[in-house]
Amino acid sequence: MDKRWKPSVTVAAIIEQDGKFLLVEEHTPEGLRLNNPAGHLEPGESPAEGCAREALEETCHSFAPTELVGIYMSRFQRPASGEDITYLRFAFCGTLGAVIPGRSLDEGIVRTLWMTPEEVRASQTRHRSPLLLRCMEDYLRGQRYPVSLVQADSSIHLL
Repeated sequence: MDKRWKPSVTVAAIIEQDGKFLLVEEHTPEGLRLNNPAGHLEPGESPAEGCAREALEETCHSFAPTELVGIYMSRFQRPASGEDITYLRFAFCGTLGAVIPGRSLDEGIVRTLWMTPEEVRASQTRHRSPLLLRCMEDYLRGQRYPVSLVQADSSIHLL
């Protein structure tokens, strides 16, 4: 085999307050979809750092990951183009801070919204990924691991 397979590494913030989850509504090639504040891990950052950055970019709130909810894999085949992508997602819960003044939502994000678990379950046809629901359900079951479970060597910061 000449080409090495590499999944797309993503990070997601599972943010719950008062029985509701903070989600984003975003433009995708498949239309307007719901997702956790999430995105791709960038060079030079740990998964927890990437999660904090993505939450800020997509919600304008500071976010401090305090626990790992889980590590997930899923495969997505884009209907229009046939593109085949495997995602490896690190999902964190944590502490949501205040909105940062002067920030605007990341490109493609239409709005943020708070939804109850029942509303999230009822909106599955609008989910960007099946992992949105899976992460929420694992969170609701109390699944938590120390952030330190995911070790990031200092060499990643030397890019």
